[in-house]
Amino acid sequence: MSELMQFLLSGLTVGAVYALVALGFTIIYNASDVANFAQGEFVMLGGMITASAYTAGAPLLLAATLAIVLTAVVGILLNKLAIEPARGAPVASLIIITIGASIFIRGLTQLLLDKELHRFPAFSGNDPIHVLGATILPQSLWVIAGALLVFVALWLFFTRTLTGRAVLATANNRIAALLVGINTRYIMALSFALSAAIGGLAGILITPITLTSYDIGMTMALKGFAAAMLGGMGNPKGALAGGLLLGLLEALTAGYISSQYKDAAAFVVILAVLFFMPKGLFASKVAERV
Repeated sequence: MSELMQFLLSGLTVGAVYALVALGFTIIYNASDVANFAQGEFVMLGGMITASAYTAGAPLLLAATLAIVLTAVVGILLNKLAIEPARGAPVASLIIITIGASIFIRGLTQLLLDKELHRFPAFSGNDPIHVLGATILPQSLWVIAGALLVFVALWLFFTRTLTGRAVLATANNRIAALLVGINTRYIMALSFALSAAIGGLAGILITPITLTSYDIGMTMALKGFAAAMLGGMGNPKGALAGGLLLGLLEALTAGYISSQYKDAAAFVVILAVLFFMPKGLFASKVAERV
């Protein structure tokens, strides 16, 4: 029982990170109908910038705030310099552009910062909390709470605010949105900024547990994409559920089969979704909302 509980707690922690990445995918997809494969680099930037600023002497809170702001700026620049000029291009071309942007951000980070592994102190210490014979780090609770709070905030944003509904309207029909007075350029910039900030927050929350480096972005992007696909691309509820389910699947695979097959779980999920549930677990609700 304690062994199973340990796997479940570990899976929830990792799954919460995947959920945050998937939520970032959701925002961009809802605004532009494009999967942004640079989303993983936002996670990397959040951790790397925070670690660099903290090492330079900045208080941890200030370093984390700076990282979120700078990551959001990178998201805006990605939209302005790469996505906006390619407006009207096929979706496949836009996806390739985001992959190219991911490679560029990774290389630039390697040059401006370094190739080393980094970490910074946990927010609430490292004394483990005992739960039914298993243990969980206080930082893991920060990760899980962060994912839940971001999910609630995004749900309220999309369903209770005019700006959130403008994002959905822009995704559904850009021309119609323009005709009713929605500033679609602003909506796109805001969407990329929010997506990048959420990715940066994920990087900040998980770095005290797993460390970070310049090359973690692509793995995070693939896991987040798998989670978003599992839940239903474009649905915040699906992103949260998909991330948590994927994290649990990985933890159980590593615990009961082999850790060598842990990373393969995400790719198995993508293939299974494409074959059996191409619109994800919450597809019907996405269709009703849009």
